[in-house]
Amino acid sequence: MKTTTRRHRSDSAKAAVTAAQAAALEPLSPPAFARLREEDRPAWDAIVTARPRDTWTEADLILAAQLARAYGDIAALEEHIDKQGMILGDQINPACTLLDKVSRRALAMARQLKIDTISVVGKSQDIHKGAALERDARRGIDDDDDLIPRPLQ
Repeated sequence: MKTTTRRHRSDSAKAAVTAAQAAALEPLSPPAFARLREEDRPAWDAIVTARPRDTWTEADLILAAQLARAYGDIAALEEHIDKQGMILGDQINPACTLLDKVSRRALAMARQLKIDTISVVGKSQDIHKGAALERDARRGIDDDDDLIPRPLQ
């Protein structure tokens, strides 16, 4: 027998209220035992806001913390490579090999957490359709039209 609570339909009023309440809250906090560095915090926030708040399990949060650290490591390795260069003498910088390994691990973790592009945005043909719609909308915007909402400047 299924013991988890049933999720509301995404087009229901309850789902809209839940989403609005979740959006008003700060991003989820990492588990107490997760070893996040200060520089990992922006990645953590981006990771945990990529999915609805009520879909995160404790195990997911552990993996999310590891992914945030991996993103921090990627940034540090890229900075290191920028300073030293990709080639040291006549050999490839070992940091490049390490960057490749950490990047692959991060991609695998993102897929596992269902925060990769396909999971969040959809298949590439759907993205293309959305991009075309947005381009068409940009072309059709008349700056003098008061009926189209625009951000305040």
